Amino acid sequence: MSTTTSHVTARGGDFDLVLLIGRIALVLLFPISAYFKIIGWPGIVTTLTQQGAPLPFLGGVIAVAAEIILPLLIIIGFQTRWAAFGLILYTLGTSAIAHRFWEFTGGAQIGQIFSFFKNLSMCGGFLILAWTGPGRYAVQPRP
Repeated sequence: MSTTTSHVTARGGDFDLVLLIGRIALVLLFPISAYFKIIGWPGIVTTLTQQGAPLPFLGGVIAVAAEIILPLLIIIGFQTRWAAFGLILYTLGTSAIAHRFWEFTGGAQIGQIFSFFKNLSMCGGFLILAWTGPGRYAVQPRP
C-alpha cells in the first residue's frame, strides 16, 4: 500500500466533518462584512475612494458580490476550489488596497500589520482548501 493511499484512507469521515466545519469557519467573516458594506453603502464607496482604489463604486459592488457568493459556494461545497482561489485573489487585493501597513506609524500601523497578516493567513487556509477540496459533505464532493 502506498503512503498516499494509507493517508487518504486514514482520514475517513472525521476528516470530512473537519473540512465542513473548517469551510464554514474560514468564510464566516465575509458575509458579515458584506452586510455592513450594504447597510453603510455610501461609506464603502467613500472609503475606497480615499484609499485610491480604481473605480470605487464598481469595487464596492464587486466586494459585496465576492463576500456573499464565494463564501456561499465554499459552505455548500460547490466549485469549492475555484471559490477558494477567488477568495485568495480577493483577499490579497483587499490587503493591498486597505491594509498598507507600510504607510502608517504607531498604533495604526500595528492594527494594519495584524489585518494584513490575518488576511495572508486566511489565504493559506484557502490554499489548503483549494488543494484538498470540500470533502464528502458538499454538493460536489471530492472524488
